[in-house]
Amino acid sequence: MKKFGLSVGASLLVVGAAACSQQTSTTSTAASDAPSCPVTAIPITVSVNQWGNIVEQLAGQCGTVSTVVTSSSGDPHEYEPSTGDIATFTKAKMVVVNGAGYDDWATKAVQANNSGVDVVSAAKVNNVPEGANPHLWYSPDYVVGTTNAVTEQLKRLAPDAGGYFDQRQAAFQEAMRPYFAEIAEIKAGASGKTYGATESVFDYLAAACGLSDLTPQGYRNATANESDPAPGDIAAFNKDLTSKRMSVLIYNSQTEGAIPNQLVATANSASVPVVNVTETMPEGAKSFEQWQIAQLEQLSAALGLG
Repeated sequence: MKKFGLSVGASLLVVGAAACSQQTSTTSTAASDAPSCPVTAIPITVSVNQWGNIVEQLAGQCGTVSTVVTSSSGDPHEYEPSTGDIATFTKAKMVVVNGAGYDDWATKAVQANNSGVDVVSAAKVNNVPEGANPHLWYSPDYVVGTTNAVTEQLKRLAPDAGGYFDQRQAAFQEAMRPYFAEIAEIKAGASGKTYGATESVFDYLAAACGLSDLTPQGYRNATANESDPAPGDIAAFNKDLTSKRMSVLIYNSQTEGAIPNQLVATANSASVPVVNVTETMPEGAKSFEQWQIAQLEQLSAALGLG
């Protein structure tokens, strides 16, 4: 979330989510028929709230989850753990990170303070290649792979709660059904639909929905390298918006700066719909799935599909 102009269903029971440092953790609503945990809760630390809420839902009462970065006002890439954050890493029996260079500060904190802890890295469990887009929580396949890995690790740490964790995962899968249904519905009507993006945050999900990316390659390279796009790349982007080659503009509303704001202005002038997305779970979102479904519904409407 670089500051030059480009920055980086059903609800489930979540109990025992602990605040970390100055942040607080976002949880989903309790389900009335949720089972009780048969073991002592596992202390779990998660680097960012995109994964934190998922871990809370999977662990339920059998996990005390501390999520380090829950605010959307900072850059998760460059976060510096506080003394309180370090303490949660030190005490954790399980750590969940994104990986792929997104939250290296968390990996370093674990290595320095609790090197023997069990770590689930979304990048590693999904075999994400080095240098790939690090916004892994926007990939439906990576979400499935990570949730499977988290559940398996929970069962290894607390085998007597294996059945409980299987129920938690089944409940999460049920809660995610509208998410996958929305993706399938958009994909069914996405033939010929295109997009440009102020950042690569949403790219995995856009691809899953069958959209073609028309973001100029030079612009994409600049955002990946956290550098200013060349004037020619910005001009090419504006031209594709003005000519309506792009069906929609995907805009990360956590972005700060003149360049993305100018692209939004161009899209508005050309009557190209702007789809607002966020990198982290926004305040007010009750669950990961609620957040994602709301953005997919906005995309569907912008494409004229719903």
